Amino acid sequence: MTEIQYKFHPNKKATIITAPFSGGQPKGGVELGPEYILNAGFEKQAQALGWETAVVHPLANTDYESKKTDDKDSYGIKNTSIVSQCCEKIHTAVKSALDSDSLPITVGGDHSIGMATVSAALEHNPDACVLWIDAHADINTPKTTDSGNLHGCPISFVMGIDRESFPPEFSWVPENLKPNKIAYIGLRDVDEGEKAILKKYNIPAFSMYHVDKYGIGKVVDMALDAVNPDRKNPIHLSYDVDAIDPSFVPATGTRVEGGLSLREGLFIAEDVAQTGLLASIDIVETNPLLAETEEHVLDTVSAACAIGRCALGQTLL
Repeated sequence: MTEIQYKFHPNKKATIITAPFSGGQPKGGVELGPEYILNAGFEKQAQALGWETAVVHPLANTDYESKKTDDKDSYGIKNTSIVSQCCEKIHTAVKSALDSDSLPITVGGDHSIGMATVSAALEHNPDACVLWIDAHADINTPKTTDSGNLHGCPISFVMGIDRESFPPEFSWVPENLKPNKIAYIGLRDVDEGEKAILKKYNIPAFSMYHVDKYGIGKVVDMALDAVNPDRKNPIHLSYDVDAIDPSFVPATGTRVEGGLSLREGLFIAEDVAQTGLLASIDIVETNPLLAETEEHVLDTVSAACAIGRCALGQTLL
């Protein structure tokens, strides 16, 4: 294969943005994901693919983890203040990287940070589209969420769905995502309220049924046809490792059987890279503390690193 030319990052500069944060969900350990991924050598792996890298830590000197609670507030959600503060810092870091012509690789942490990364990508370039790779739709609103966990709500905030149910702490979030600019791949655990939202707004969504029926290559094509038909606009790839079946990535917080194979999961990142349109990426929900064995940790961290490498141009040949 010829070397990929990244249309929006021709100089191959990347900024790894650490997001060690667990406040969007109840389980401890996901805040360790960035540390484990960096310790596995991810920055050197990116450099070996020809990228000039920098690492930034926007959450340094914060103490969000100590403020985490399992209590719902009057809006029916948990940890409103710390999720908002964390996401505002991540948003600023992603926007800063993009504004300096560097590809942001945001390493989480839980998927609540998606409201920060997606809104920053669209603020930088309103033509950007989003591929959300996940077992879950993460489009609950404070009105529809049963759990109150904000890692299940980031897309509703960026779309401004049920705006009247948002706590004032999130007034900074740019509501700049249109329904025809996001496509889901890998869904297999979608709440009833989320199904209603996906139907109401006609959001392109491809579940494991579609992957089984059409194959992963066709599904990626269909997703891009829906949100980037002319193949000219930047792609923000938001990748939750739980999209991949837990037999491959056991150390993640919301495991659902029947997911993508590891090869299917890596193909998505490879195929997006091949378009040359990748502009920003998130890799989230690696939780080393949920592993039953050291091998489980290694498998999950290795998969997260591999997703990043494939997005940055690693090919099989």
